[in-house]
Amino acid sequence: QVQVVESGGGSVQAGGSLRLSCVASPVIDSCMSWFRQAPGKQREGVAAIYAGGGRTKYAESVKGRFTISQDNGKNTVYLQMNNLQPDDTAMYYCAAGTLWACNTWSSSDPDTGTRFNTWGQGTQVTVSS
Repeated sequence: QVQVVESGGGSVQAGGSLRLSCVASPVIDSCMSWFRQAPGKQREGVAAIYAGGGRTKYAESVKGRFTISQDNGKNTVYLQMNNLQPDDTAMYYCAAGTLWACNTWSSSDPDTGTRFNTWGQGTQVTVSS
């Protein structure tokens, strides 16, 4: 079974950038995704990528600012976050799932996360104004 470990979180000012990394072992699963959860808010999908990196999905709120990518040689999925805003403050989680998880992925669907069977511990992102 795939295991994932996130890193790269931190504190930045609005307009800054961060790159999150998610190392999967033994290999990247068919569908990899980033989720986030802010205190008092529901978990939401941020971005997802199909194995091979050919197709991606994003939440509307991050389109044009965040980019999900993967390096199969390093078994790593990245989330490049640019022009960060205070509303992006949250714990960010990496998740792994089957192809079905990507096919049904929707940031606006609260059940999207239930279709992923492997989760990391999370990495905190804090954006100050």
